[in-house]
Amino acid sequence: MEKIWLESYPEHINAEIDVNEYSSLNEVLEISVKKFATRPAYENLGKVLSYGELDELTKQFASYTTNVLGLKKGDAIAIMLPNLLQYPIALFGALRAGLIVVNTNPLYTDRELEHQLKDSGAKAIVILENFAHTLASVVDKTDVKHIITTQVADIVDFPKSLLINSIVKYVKKMVPSFNLPTAVKFKEALSQGKQHTFTPVEVSHDDIAFLQYTGGTTGVAKGAALTHRNMIANLLQAHSWASEDLNEGVELVVTALPLYHIFALTANALFTMKLGAHALLITNPRDMPGFVKTLKGRRFSYITGVNTLFNGLVHTPGFDQLDFSNLKLSLGGGMAVQRYVAEEWKRITGCTLVEAYGLTETAPAVTINPVKLAKFNGAIGLPLPSTDVSIRDADGNELGINEPGELCVKGPQVMLEYWNRPDETANVLSKDGWLKTGDVAEINEQGFLKIVDRLKDLIIVSGFNVYPNEIEDVVTLHPKVLEAGVVGVVDDKSGEAVKLFVVKGDESLTEDELRAYCREELTGYKRPRHIEFIDELPKSNVGKILRRELRKI
Repeated sequence: MEKIWLESYPEHINAEIDVNEYSSLNEVLEISVKKFATRPAYENLGKVLSYGELDELTKQFASYTTNVLGLKKGDAIAIMLPNLLQYPIALFGALRAGLIVVNTNPLYTDRELEHQLKDSGAKAIVILENFAHTLASVVDKTDVKHIITTQVADIVDFPKSLLINSIVKYVKKMVPSFNLPTAVKFKEALSQGKQHTFTPVEVSHDDIAFLQYTGGTTGVAKGAALTHRNMIANLLQAHSWASEDLNEGVELVVTALPLYHIFALTANALFTMKLGAHALLITNPRDMPGFVKTLKGRRFSYITGVNTLFNGLVHTPGFDQLDFSNLKLSLGGGMAVQRYVAEEWKRITGCTLVEAYGLTETAPAVTINPVKLAKFNGAIGLPLPSTDVSIRDADGNELGINEPGELCVKGPQVMLEYWNRPDETANVLSKDGWLKTGDVAEINEQGFLKIVDRLKDLIIVSGFNVYPNEIEDVVTLHPKVLEAGVVGVVDDKSGEAVKLFVVKGDESLTEDELRAYCREELTGYKRPRHIEFIDELPKSNVGKILRRELRKI
């Protein structure tokens, strides 16, 4: 497809990036820790790590893995942590040691954790004690030989660390008992690493940096092999897009999405590191009152989130009283941003909620709207520099302007492969580098793309295509609706029918009232045949609505 989107690029953005600007993520880190040595890097639980301290601690961790554990370049290490200071230490330490990082969701079940550890071949794991009981039940079935455990406040200064850890363990009883006799404490690992000289490991573009596992919604979770080149490319693409609006060494970045998720991994952990920004790590964003309290008095300039996070914040008392005078970029991704949420966000904060789009397989960003977007446009933006897109039909033929079809992507951020799954790789990645996203999209005359829906979520009612995103977007505009989720259900007459799940924002809302609204706003075949009110929508660890769980209901 001709790159019509380049005409819509902001003036300062070039059509291409130079992916050879850095040899590895480690080079990016080494530049930042020297350039911003005295600046705050990451903050959590009141403790701030400077870039200089980050440099030392990551070297200690890298030294421990290489000199003490004997791990070699290319070995895999799992990191099973929420947003704590231990995460960036382990992350960048592992990369400096030439290891492959396997980001692991702390909320995994025994089955899910066992699969990921076995599939990745991880030889070591860093895990929060709160979740160690899950590891203890499966570790003997895996290749994991080295276990590093940590408590919530291990990097916080004494005696505050002792107080917090004691409350978590003995008062809130959030640490189930576990038996991992060979485990080493995180602080002890750093101490042992410090006793040895760390020799930098040479890493190149072609080395794998991450095995980033997909959600497994269509089967067994697969590990997307993301190389240093993939990650550098996406980091440079993001930096080129936002560097005109965000200044080096001064920004305060709210990091509520889990860093083990691909969105926050690149947009927060890596991007803020390159920018020399101060990342405020939110460990439990589900505690919205606590989240808002943490933000009180802070002049933050950049925040990332998914639609449900932004929706939760705008409905939390006290959020509208925060200081938004320095807010420059509000970035939404991971799921469709709904118009009502975007408009409320703009009304309260004065900052446009800028939607972007990406995938685990693309490290993740593919498209993004201009940072200085005047108002929410319902689009996922323009393809990033050095990125090609194509809208194709089921036979692989390219479609034209405003014709919906499968979005295909090509660029330096596209993954190497699915780990040890050549057949799965061949299903989505062509030999000439085109990735099939599984998303239905269309492109307009200016090059802005709009996601219509996931191919697998498409509902066909009497031969007509119905896209859940559209129904959800319309329904959430109703003033008495807090959240909505839509799935297709079997119907004897129409093949499929639309089922709507609603979380009330106002208890007076009735089914009849909602049906009357839908008759006004939706054509006949799009109207929900079934409506069910529920207390809460099932969501993933980052807040994405899980339609597969709604189907079970």
